[in-house]
Amino acid sequence: MYERKIEENLDCGIYVASRVFGGKWKCCILDAINRGIARPVDICNYISEASKRVIEIQLAELLFFGIIEKCAEDTYPKKSAYTLSEVGKTILPILSQMDEWGLSHSGFIKERQKGIQVS
Repeated sequence: MYERKIEENLDCGIYVASRVFGGKWKCCILDAINRGIARPVDICNYISEASKRVIEIQLAELLFFGIIEKCAEDTYPKKSAYTLSEVGKTILPILSQMDEWGLSHSGFIKERQKGIQVS
C-alpha cells in the first residue's frame, strides 16, 4: 500500500473537499447518479468523454469515502448500481451552484477557448 511522505492536512476544509470530490469526472458521476443513472455501464455512456477505467477508478474512490453506496443484485450476470449516501446527498446544493455558474459563464468560457490552440 502507498504510504504518503507528507501528511495530509485534513483540518483544511478546501483540502478535504478537493481530496474527496477532486477528479475530472467525480462531479459528473455524482450528477448522473442523482439523475437516476445508477449502473456503471450507463454512467460510462452518460459521460462518454471519459474512459471506462477512469470512471471505475473514480467510482471506487467515491465508494471508499462513503459518498456513494453500491447495491449488487443477486442475478447472473451480476448487476450493480450506485446510489448517493446520506453524506453524498449533502454535495447536491454545491453541484447545483456549480451547474448554475457554469451555465451563466459558458459563453465567456467558449469565447476564451476560441483563442486556445491545441497542438
